[in-house]
Amino acid sequence: MSFTFRCFDPDADAKLLHSWVTRPYAAFWGMQSASVQDVAQEYSKIQSSGHHHALLGLDAGVPAFLMEEYLPVFSPLAGRYAVQPGDIGMHLLVAPPAGPPRPGYTAAVMETVLDRLFAKDKVERVVVEPDARNHKIHVLNERLGFQPAGEIALPDKQALLSFCTREAFHAARAARHSSPIQPSPIRQSPIRQGASL
Repeated sequence: MSFTFRCFDPDADAKLLHSWVTRPYAAFWGMQSASVQDVAQEYSKIQSSGHHHALLGLDAGVPAFLMEEYLPVFSPLAGRYAVQPGDIGMHLLVAPPAGPPRPGYTAAVMETVLDRLFAKDKVERVVVEPDARNHKIHVLNERLGFQPAGEIALPDKQALLSFCTREAFHAARAARHSSPIQPSPIRQSPIRQGASL
């Protein structure tokens, strides 16, 4: 498994992302009825915003997930919690599996995404706000060091606000890799992280 990243291209990549976000598993992404053009327009706005950016994650060169990073102070979270210097928001959508389930894959993707975010010197805490009903992602978040801070009302959902500090992530990663029984880092059911767009 070899993950790399590249900028999401709203024109070239919209058809691919559309094939992910309109599937039932991605209901929490909030684009079930979107057209390819809707996806291209939404991500053109994101990429030109200056405070929100989307990246396509590749597994050995094959598109495998979408990650977004954003500044909470310019997001719907502004005014909903006390934004601190070093906060960065994150959304994550793993592609539908292309074959049999591969346990541990989604955790490996999220670990790679968090590692990328915390590699930035100014980032001290990652903020997520998945739908409060998205129980799968809450479990995964806690496994990788996120601590829930309570539910908040956002314009499009009731969200569970959670934070992961650099220290909590490193501790969770160390615990995950020191476990005597580790599932192979291969794909499980796709999970959606973050807010509807």
